[in-house]
Formats: sequence, C-alpha cells, structure tokens
Amino acid sequence: MRLFIWTLVAIVQASVVDASPALAEVCTIDYVTAHLPPAGVYPGISVVNSSVSANPVYSVEVTDQYFYPNAEFDYCNVSFSYSHDGLNDKVVLTYWLPAPENFQNRYLSTGGGGYAINSGTQSLPGGIIYGAVAGITDGGFGVNQDDAINTFLVTNGTRDWHNIYMFGYEAIHEMGELGKSFTKTFFNISDSTKLYSYYQGCSEGGREGWSQVQRFADEFDGAAIGAPAFRFAFQQVQHLYSNVVEQTLNYFPPPCELQAIVNATILACDPLDGRLDGVVSRTDLCSAQYDINATLGLSYNCAPGAASPFAPATPAQNGTVTAQGIALAKKIFEGLHDSDGRRAYFTYTPSSTFTDAQTQYNATSGQWELDVTSLGGSFVEVLLDLQIGSNLPNLNNVTYDTLVQWISEGWNRYNDVLMTNWPDLTPFKQAGGKVIHFHGESDYSIPTASSVRYWESVNTIMNPGMSYNDSVAATQEFYRLFLVPGGSHCAPNAAEPNGPWPQTALQNLIDWVEKDVPPVTLNGTVLLGANAGQNQQICAWPLRPLFTGNGTSLECVYDQQSIDSWIYELDAFDMPVY
Repeated sequence: MRLFIWTLVAIVQASVVDASPALAEVCTIDYVTAHLPPAGVYPGISVVNSSVSANPVYSVEVTDQYFYPNAEFDYCNVSFSYSHDGLNDKVVLTYWLPAPENFQNRYLSTGGGGYAINSGTQSLPGGIIYGAVAGITDGGFGVNQDDAINTFLVTNGTRDWHNIYMFGYEAIHEMGELGKSFTKTFFNISDSTKLYSYYQGCSEGGREGWSQVQRFADEFDGAAIGAPAFRFAFQQVQHLYSNVVEQTLNYFPPPCELQAIVNATILACDPLDGRLDGVVSRTDLCSAQYDINATLGLSYNCAPGAASPFAPATPAQNGTVTAQGIALAKKIFEGLHDSDGRRAYFTYTPSSTFTDAQTQYNATSGQWELDVTSLGGSFVEVLLDLQIGSNLPNLNNVTYDTLVQWISEGWNRYNDVLMTNWPDLTPFKQAGGKVIHFHGESDYSIPTASSVRYWESVNTIMNPGMSYNDSVAATQEFYRLFLVPGGSHCAPNAAEPNGPWPQTALQNLIDWVEKDVPPVTLNGTVLLGANAGQNQQICAWPLRPLFTGNGTSLECVYDQQSIDSWIYELDAFDMPVY
C-alpha cells in the first residue's frame, strides 16, 4: 500500500530539566481546566473538563524539517476532548502552547495527509516557532492513516455522514474555533486585542485548509497551503489512471525502467530554464521540447530491495528502456481521456516520478505485476461501492471510461463535502484574509496543473470583465500561487536536490498579514545536497522562471505559451470543473 503524506519524521529531543517559572505555573491541569473554551462558544459542542491533560516540555530541538526552520523551544502540551450534543462521540484536540514570554498573539491550525486528518505532533513546532498556539484534531475517529476511511461506513451500504463531514471540513473548523477561544482564555487576551489566526497544511492538509477558506471567511487571517488534494473525486480516481494504462497496454514495467526515463528527462530538460543545476524549473518547456523516445535502449541498473511490512524483497533490476516502457510513459503523460478523446483530468509533469505506476514483484512467478494504488482503490471501494475495505482487489474490466464514470459519481455524491474547489472567495477577501499556495513542479501524487486550474478559476470567477493582467493584480491582492522548481509532493526532491523549498512560507504569510508585506517572490531554501542552506526565490504564477547571465540571475517572466500549456479543457464533463 502506497500512502502520500506531507510530513517527515521529526527529530525531536526533549528534556525535563530546568523550567521557565511562567510556563510551569500555567501548564497544569487545574489552570488549563479553568481556562477551557467557555460553554456556548461553539453551539452543539460540550468540552469534557475531566479529559484535560497538561504538561510542560523543555528544550525541544527540531531540525531538518520541510515546513519550519531549525529551532529550540519550550512548550505546554495540552489535550482535551469534546462531544457533539446528542451524539455519543469523542473528539480529541491537542494544542501546543508557547511559554508565555514567547507568545505573540497567534494561533495556528494544522492538517494531515492521505486519509489522516492530522500529521501528528511533528506539524506543531511550526506554530511554536512563530509564537503561536498550534493545534491538531483526531476528528473523532483517530489519527492513523486508515482511521477515517474505516469509519465512513456504519456497515456495508450505509454511510456515516457525520464522520464524512467531520473529515471533509467540520473537524478542522471546530478545532480552529475552539483553539482560538482556548488561546484567548489561556493567555487572558482581551476582546480589544487582536489574535492572528493561521492555517498550515499540505496534500490532504492542503484540501483541509481550502475547506476552511472557502466556507468560513473569518476563521483564519491567513493560510499557507501546499499541493492541495481538492477535487477529491478527480484526485483519488486519478491515482488509478496509471494502473489502468498498464493494464490496458498489458505492460507492467520494473520500477527501475520508468525511473531511468525520469532521470534522463531531468538531465535533458535541466538547461531549458537557462541554468544548469539539476533542476527542471520549466516543466512546460520540457513537455514541449523533449521527446522521451530518446530514452529507447537506455540501460538501467537498480540494486535489490529489502522486504518491508508492505512489500516483499525485490531482485536487482537490469535492462534497457523498451518501446513498451516509452509507450506506457507517453500514455500516462497524456492524462485521462474518455473513449471519445475528451479530457477528464490532468496528469503529472515529465520530471515527476511514476509513483502511481509502481508495480509489485511476484516472487513465485518472477514477474512484475499490477499494484493497485490504495488511495484511489479505497475511494472507489468505500465511498462509491459502499463496501468496508481498504483497496480494490483488482481492476478487472476497468477502462478509461470507467474512471471517468467514477469521477462523475464521486463528484455528484460528495460535491458539498469533499470536493473543496469553490472558486468564489469574495467573503474571505473582504474579511482581509491572505493565502500563500504552493505546489512542486515535480509532484508525483497531485498534478501540479490542478493548482493552476484552481487559481485560474478563482481569478476568472472573481474578476469578470477585467483584462487578464488586471485580474491577476486583483487576485494577488489576497491570493498568490507559487510553482516550486523541482519540488516533489510536499517535499524537496532527492532527484532534483538543488531546487528551493518554501520552508518559511508561514513566516512570509505572517509578514503579509501583519505587516502588509506581500511575497512578490516566495522565499525558498535548498534543503538537500551539496548546496543545502542556499537561498533562492520562487516566482509567483503566472510569471515563470528564466535565468540569465549564465544562470546567475533569476527573472520572473510573462510567457503566454507557458501559461496556455497549463490550461486544459476538461470536456469529458458538461459541468464546469473549477
């Protein structure tokens, strides 16, 4: 089973020696209980006072993370639960609170990845570092990857709509509202003092962030959102497209063959942006100018792989890129179309790894075989077929038309709860909210073009009658999109290690919200390889990166052909797809 989660294993060291007296005085069960969100702050919710836990933690050290810089800090670790009136449920909230002397009148909600509604406590330092209370929720169903989808059905055929809506947007909203109230009471903030509220998340966490921005205009002052999994039905079914291509073409390549194609593509397309650095900053130029037929006959060699809890050991892979492998890659690059040739969705950029096309090794037959992608398979099995499970057993008789039909069914059934691509953000803009939205150009899990389409949808819907340049300026007053050169799925890319990553996007957002300093370019840091620590800037869409002066000077240029290459007509559906 393959899962796509934006978080990385945190390096955290905690000591219980020494203490800030201020932190020790407030980080107690008695103090927290006395400062819980007051009754009635969120109608229909009752906080369980007896559920409170609280303990101070000192000298925590975090290093080598992708969504916040290295830091050392103290914090108060608090958790409590609440229930919905009339339901026998329990939702657990966890908040990390900075030491009182470090609190800067900020609150931060964080999200999850895959089917997990939170990313564990490893997402919480991103708040503490900036003087914010930081929160996560278990949604009432748990924090593990399968917890949510395992509770979407009461039994076969019967959906638990409460849990589906909690996963869709309600749990994140309740966490934010209760978290802001708790922050105010804990730190005795007066009604006249501004509490700045923020959101940070990527992948499913990005979808969760947009679920709030689109529905609750005044919940957050700003959101830092990466690679969001909005258009949920499209996105989950998209994961199965590469599998169906393999099945249709009856070719199941060793993973090393497809990786050889990717490596050669990166090498060939690297200089197209004007700089030779191992990073494909212009995947649009790569798509237009590079023919992967050039990889025919290219040799590949991959070492044996050890067994894991999810997969058996694999043998060494040696061979050359075949015409079948190239045909498979080309079909995947085309994206999903129905049998009449109408496009249903986007696909990945040519520098992205073929993760959805990963095959599994059958030690008995000595052959590579289809490996149904669980994110897509579980969506179909549970939310469409309404059968308790974790993946489709096979894709027998599944065609491209089947995939289009599954998208249509999922869109119709879950448009109001999981799709999360409402384009009219007028209430959020009028409330003064700001969004920094970024997406890696080499994302293997969520097509980069999905973010471009949403930004362009917002731009069109909110600025009717304007010229394109004027509409861009109007949208960028509150919402800016950045395509990250070489960036993978919610992480820097080991295959393109010299690419920048927006590790401090939350700081850029805080500066925009609190100091009215918009990010003309987004600050990026090289986090991998020999150039780790180097600072680079990331261009704001629709401008595209181009290097001059032998690769020494970055220009963010307007390139109409590039813009057009990211815009697709999804004509397989009669309804508009925002």
